[in-house]
Amino acid sequence: MGLRRDLQDLLVEILDSDHVYFQPPNNVTIQYPCIVYNRELIVPTWAENKPYSLDNRYLVTVIDRDPESEVPDKIAALPKCVHDRFFTADNLNHNVFKLFF
Repeated sequence: MGLRRDLQDLLVEILDSDHVYFQPPNNVTIQYPCIVYNRELIVPTWAENKPYSLDNRYLVTVIDRDPESEVPDKIAALPKCVHDRFFTADNLNHNVFKLFF
């Protein structure tokens, strides 16, 4: 859980708020702007037919009412991060990223 906790702390720092949610259950009231993230994939690096290391890829979604929020740019600037898609729902802007951490 150490690396995931480091990611949590980094996202809280970027958002400048504690509205960062890891795999939130349905009964959590989400406050905006926020970042919602979950582990999406584990990618192994192979050596001698065995996993040498494992990299976690997270799906990170920035949700904000402000269409010109600076938070997506800050997430996009992280190493091993790529913007996946943008969409709006319920008058909220969603920027989705794939981030290896």
